Amino acid sequence: MERRGRMGLAAPPTSSPPSSSSSSPLLVLLVLSLLGTLVTTLEVPLDLPQPPTITLQSPKDYIVDPRENIVIQCEAKGKPHPRFSWTRNGTHFDIDQEPKVTMRHNSGTLVVDISGEKAENYEGVFQCTARNEHGTALSHNIAIRQSRSPLWSKEKIDPIVVQEGVSLVLQCQPPVGLPPPVIFWMDNNFQRLPQNSRVSQALNGDLYFSNVRKEDTRSDYICYARFPHTQTIQQKQPITVKVLNLDAINETMADFYNETDLFSEAPADDRKPTFLIPSGASSTQLVLRGQVLELECIAEGLPTPQVSWTKVGGDLPTKRTSFLHHQKTMSIVNVSESDAGEYRCSAKNQLGSAHHNIRVTVRAAPYWISGPPRNLVLAPRETGVLTCRASGTPKPSIAWSMNGIPVENSIDDDPSRRVEDDSVIFTEVQPGASAVYQCNVSNEYGYLLANAFVNVLSEPPRVLTQAEKVYQVIRHHRALMDCASFGSPIPKITWFKDGSSSTLDGEPYVIHDNGTLELHVAQALYSGKYTCVARNSLGTYENHVYLEVKDPTRIMRQPEYKVVQRGMSAVFECKVTHDPSLLPTMTWLKDNDELPDDERFIVDSDTLTIAEVTEGDEGVYTCIMNTTLDHDSASAELSVVERPDPPTDLELTDKKERSVQLTWTPGDENNSPIEKFLIQYEDSLHHRGHWHNLTEAAGTRTTANLPLSPYAHYTFRVLALNTVGLSRPSAPSRMYKTEAASPDENPTGVHGSGTEHNNLVISWKPLKGIQANGPMLKYKVMWRLKDVDTDWTSVVVANVSKFVVSGTPTFSPYELKVQALNKHGSGPEPAVARGHSGEDLPVAAPDNTQVLVLNSTLVEVHWDPVSLKSIRGHLRGYKVYYWRELSLHKHNPRHVEKQILDFSGNHTHGMVPGLKPSSHYSLNVRVYNGKGEGPPSPSQMFETPEGVPGIPSFLTVSDPGLDSLTLEWGPPKDQNGRLTGYTLTYQPVNSSNEPGPAKELSLGPNETNVTLPHLKYSTRYKFYLSAKTAKGAGPAIPQEAVTIMDEAMTSRQVDIATQGWFIGLMCAIALLILILLIICFIQRNKGGKYPVKEKEDAHTDPEFQPMKDDDCTFGEYSDSEDQKPLKGSRTPSSGRTVKRGDSDDSLVDYSEGGGDGQFNEDGSFIGQYSGKSIGRDTVQGEGPESSEAPSPITTAMNSLNSFV
Repeated sequence: MERRGRMGLAAPPTSSPPSSSSSSPLLVLLVLSLLGTLVTTLEVPLDLPQPPTITLQSPKDYIVDPRENIVIQCEAKGKPHPRFSWTRNGTHFDIDQEPKVTMRHNSGTLVVDISGEKAENYEGVFQCTARNEHGTALSHNIAIRQSRSPLWSKEKIDPIVVQEGVSLVLQCQPPVGLPPPVIFWMDNNFQRLPQNSRVSQALNGDLYFSNVRKEDTRSDYICYARFPHTQTIQQKQPITVKVLNLDAINETMADFYNETDLFSEAPADDRKPTFLIPSGASSTQLVLRGQVLELECIAEGLPTPQVSWTKVGGDLPTKRTSFLHHQKTMSIVNVSESDAGEYRCSAKNQLGSAHHNIRVTVRAAPYWISGPPRNLVLAPRETGVLTCRASGTPKPSIAWSMNGIPVENSIDDDPSRRVEDDSVIFTEVQPGASAVYQCNVSNEYGYLLANAFVNVLSEPPRVLTQAEKVYQVIRHHRALMDCASFGSPIPKITWFKDGSSSTLDGEPYVIHDNGTLELHVAQALYSGKYTCVARNSLGTYENHVYLEVKDPTRIMRQPEYKVVQRGMSAVFECKVTHDPSLLPTMTWLKDNDELPDDERFIVDSDTLTIAEVTEGDEGVYTCIMNTTLDHDSASAELSVVERPDPPTDLELTDKKERSVQLTWTPGDENNSPIEKFLIQYEDSLHHRGHWHNLTEAAGTRTTANLPLSPYAHYTFRVLALNTVGLSRPSAPSRMYKTEAASPDENPTGVHGSGTEHNNLVISWKPLKGIQANGPMLKYKVMWRLKDVDTDWTSVVVANVSKFVVSGTPTFSPYELKVQALNKHGSGPEPAVARGHSGEDLPVAAPDNTQVLVLNSTLVEVHWDPVSLKSIRGHLRGYKVYYWRELSLHKHNPRHVEKQILDFSGNHTHGMVPGLKPSSHYSLNVRVYNGKGEGPPSPSQMFETPEGVPGIPSFLTVSDPGLDSLTLEWGPPKDQNGRLTGYTLTYQPVNSSNEPGPAKELSLGPNETNVTLPHLKYSTRYKFYLSAKTAKGAGPAIPQEAVTIMDEAMTSRQVDIATQGWFIGLMCAIALLILILLIICFIQRNKGGKYPVKEKEDAHTDPEFQPMKDDDCTFGEYSDSEDQKPLKGSRTPSSGRTVKRGDSDDSLVDYSEGGGDGQFNEDGSFIGQYSGKSIGRDTVQGEGPESSEAPSPITTAMNSLNSFV
């Protein structure tokens, strides 16, 4: 393939042309380079004259399908539109002479119709030329080649017989195609052959065996070659491989010797690794920058070697490195010069290792350093520079052409232009100097060809950004407002905001070289109208844009990690806030993909509900809230848990007399780690069908050593526990029987007590069946008096739980023992327990009983304790019996109802509360044990002092009058002493429930009623009555009452509206108002006429206008027919006549219920009423501009109606 691009018929020179000015200062060149960079940001509008620019072209290496038409693309733009021509293999390609070749309209694209033709007839190197009056642009060289997928050559492949353990290589050797085919190995069923660290495919397509095994024997090792361009697959003849061990080789040598190839006749022993590829201790490899470096090492050996990779003296680029073919191939993508160096592959097995070093050299075809040269637009007499910055290894050469002709051969020796290595400098260009310049950069590994035009124009500025464009940006984000412009000379851009004359320069604004205005952090206050002004020496252009700053979209409540039991529901919440002017869209994803199409997934406005979750629902769920400007997302994981599956494969090992080891296989933990295992047993000998907990094991264990008891038939099962719960039980293990033995333990809970005063009942908790350790379980019961040197008395009983010893002394201490026995012997020596024989009633009463009176309701009792011997049992405590004999101030019968206070334990005193004051009481004290109470102590009598009395039994009100009330009451039920009198407190209460001044009245002890005079009529009072003794007043009983109203006063208030004097007063007031209205009307009409008719036509409100406060004028009136209602009358919209009963006002409004007036006690009327009448007839909607007044008669009638 040709590495160097052609420009017309001329090949690029191998060295740079001589500079036209070798003494140009470096500083000037740097300035011009900067200027060129700034200028090249301009894009010339297509309506202006400009040289051609290639916009689309086919790739340099263009492989075509021979079954399809050939399309060679070449598109360009320019003004005027370019003309196109082609060269093929460096000579002019005359399209008119090629009947199968056409060029598309207004395009340089060639279409080759290959029907009836061979595509190979059009192979070659093509180059497109686009030219107009301002210059000529060239495409790069396009090498057209036909794809090829040749067939495999016919060959006979003999079976391969190989000894087990040796290495083997099956060669593929595919036909050479264009592009190269993809190789893979399959069997007759089109299934890929399994590959692993022992068997793998090399980069060249061969199949390598590090060592062969018996299972490698097969007759269908088939190599396939897939040609990607034509999508065809070619197949090699199948290869047969037979792997034999040494004995089989000896038996079948004769059968295969004449017709097969036999490898490795010597026995295949274990051996250390050696490399099949590459060969030798070291090798080299060349790779180009940007390509993929593939290094391969395949080793043979037995056992199978493992391959690893390192870089000598450095680290592998982990992000760009991958290992293929089971570590046998190392791939580094996007190679750079830093990847050069020495790499080592190592193969290792148990017998040794092998190493191979590969030195990698990196070369580079030419590549752009800062991009290809850019178009240059200059105004007349401006200065600029075209720069072609490229690099490569080895360093490439640079050649410049103008309109496809090398600049050194150009007939136009432009003095304003000079070439200096990778730059073309233009100084004070003149009109007509427009042209297209080609930069060709090449070395032995390739070339780059770029077009860049110089366009000399004089053009006033224009703004290319859409006018009135609205930019929307999220608050706190960066805002960019474009002002793309064009002009020659280059326009200067300035920005203004909201009509301000101050330019936007400095924080927070940044104006970029291309005119874009940037706000680093947008805020709401930056919203508004912005104006960009483009200005050069030829004119000015303005453009307006708008900025809207929106609130960000934020997820306020994110979905949370969920652990849900299978079959339950999972709910993810995703609550979002966003700018109200933006339309939000909520999307839910599962594992970064769409939600399953399942009705169980329910999406609401801010929730995702998954009903009846299954294991397949597990994953990461993401809610994404999108608007037209931004988005926010949050994710949470769903884990579906379930109780563990039951353990399996229970097995008993290490069987002993008293233990056995149980092993099991855990079931699936169902996403919730197993916390522990519960091991249960069934004893089918003693308790068939019942399972008992035996022990637990940690969730990481799969074995447990189980303690066993003799004489049992064990079956075991295991349950697993996680956070969800227990699994189902496992299948039971096999039964394991243990031999009988003497008991290991004795009964527990041995206890001795009596049911009668002369017996001892010995009880215990019997052993369970599995604790008996053998048949014929019995108990040996032993007892003796404590602290008496006597022998043990014993008896053997059956499997019971108690034994009764008769004839024992009352409440005597005993020592007790119970021992288990069975057919095989006795249990261990039992522990000694203690007990007492039966109790009897106490025979003595407490002595020296004393009572100390503390107050009217509380006394303290003291007594001497009873001796333990007299108690004749366990001391439970003392009981105080007390009762009220009589009240000191009541003639009542004796009270014999006794009350009891229990003081448990060995007490000698106690408090007796809740007594009645001023009473006679008696009490005694008794001791009690488990059998009952002893005799009472001698009764003690005492008196309680007086106390405050209780609440009076009742308080009622009778005979309420205008200014008096009568109260009646009953004495307290509990007087608690001698009554000395009563205290009555009373006070008035107003309608706001606020109390008035209180008065207090003392009453005699024998009084039961009182009459209170001089109270206020129609007033509510509160009363409080309490009784008194010498100790003070007791609690008060409350009551309320209201005095009645004066009937005469009520009658006067109701009938005042019918009094003659009141009617006369009202008529006089109405007459005065009428006279006032007439005087105001006359005053108003002095000095001219009123445009009544015009005002009336324009006025639509049927209500009269209110009087103006400043000049006493009224609203408009109508001079129409008499039949029309007077303006200002309160005629309803329905048209009915207002009658007397329809008036909004009446004298009822001034009765007691009215809010604007009131009456004195003598019936005189006080207060104002005129304001109320006027207010009811005033229309609020009319403004002060009304100038017409209603008829005085009408006004007067309306005013009068307001009072009638």
